[in-house]
Amino acid sequence: MGTAKLALEDGSVFTGHSFGADGEITGEVVFNTSMTGYQEILTDPSYRGQIVTMTYPEIGNYGVNSVDLENETPSLSGFIVRELSRVHSNYRSEGDLASYLKQHNLIGLSGIDTRALVRRIREKGAMRGILSTTDLDDASLVAKAAASPGLVGRDLVQEVMSKEAVSWDHRLDDWTETEIGVSGDSSTGKHIVCMDFGMKWNIPRHFVSRGNRVTIVPGTTSADDILRLEPDGIFLSNGPGDPEPLTYAHATIADLIGKRPIFGICLGHQLLSLACGAKTFKLKFGHRGANQPVFDYETGKVEITSQNHGFAVEESSLPDCLEITHRNLNDDTIAGVKHRDENAFSVQYHPEAAAGPHDSHYLFQRFQDRLQAATV
Repeated sequence: MGTAKLALEDGSVFTGHSFGADGEITGEVVFNTSMTGYQEILTDPSYRGQIVTMTYPEIGNYGVNSVDLENETPSLSGFIVRELSRVHSNYRSEGDLASYLKQHNLIGLSGIDTRALVRRIREKGAMRGILSTTDLDDASLVAKAAASPGLVGRDLVQEVMSKEAVSWDHRLDDWTETEIGVSGDSSTGKHIVCMDFGMKWNIPRHFVSRGNRVTIVPGTTSADDILRLEPDGIFLSNGPGDPEPLTYAHATIADLIGKRPIFGICLGHQLLSLACGAKTFKLKFGHRGANQPVFDYETGKVEITSQNHGFAVEESSLPDCLEITHRNLNDDTIAGVKHRDENAFSVQYHPEAAAGPHDSHYLFQRFQDRLQAATV
């Protein structure tokens, strides 16, 4: 291990040990409170443009594998841990975390006080930062961090979405299918077209395991082109960054509302709300972790959810056509909406549970039921 430094735009500098690749990268510094699931975090396209800090003190103990990937390659900028486990032990393990980062040219930083870093982010908000193994001059790094681009106003989706329409046929693993009571062999399955804004792979796995045919299209695909595929339902995926610059998606979704049942997750939730006339805002430090409590107004139950987003829908801007269905109990932000007049709903969290609790799997069945009942 060599030396690496993290510098923030406020002048803070953290010095630790490097692992993975050498180099220098900028990004918004954020934190995730999950105890496990670091491989799913690394490969979640929603982290594009961000340097992720894990709050759990030891990371890497169960290694990495080819099964838990949420995309083909990592999308985040850098990875920070308190302690990198030197031993990885799990029956599914195919390699160690440090080698995985090096293979994908990602810079890792360990050995810093992650509690102090997270506390600073909670107090001041997510900040621009730089992670480097090549430039170790504090003043130089702080200046670079302050000059780096933020996330507001940037379209990061086009950097991570699929480039062409593809069919998807991968299912959930046998254990998960058994747990949620699906088999994937239904002859009454529907055709779901997924608008890919940076989609996690476990989402289409849920659709296929319920017997559906799935087509994934780039998030820039027009409403006419989507409807030409003759979908029974349309899914709006998660993805990175600020939803407001994605005006092409706002227009497409507005054209699709009322034509087919629609289900959105995370960025897809924000885009559905924007298409209906709402506004979004940037959260101080975002919601990232597998322990976020959400209240479901329809059932009266609290779900423990997996979340990863830095923006939210502004409640005061919500149009009359949208009704709040879920609320984040940590800060009272909107966690789900449904259209009062049309067949469309969305949530600001990740029911696919990769990685994370399984409390919200029911949302996929809710969408399935809507597809079965739809007359359009």
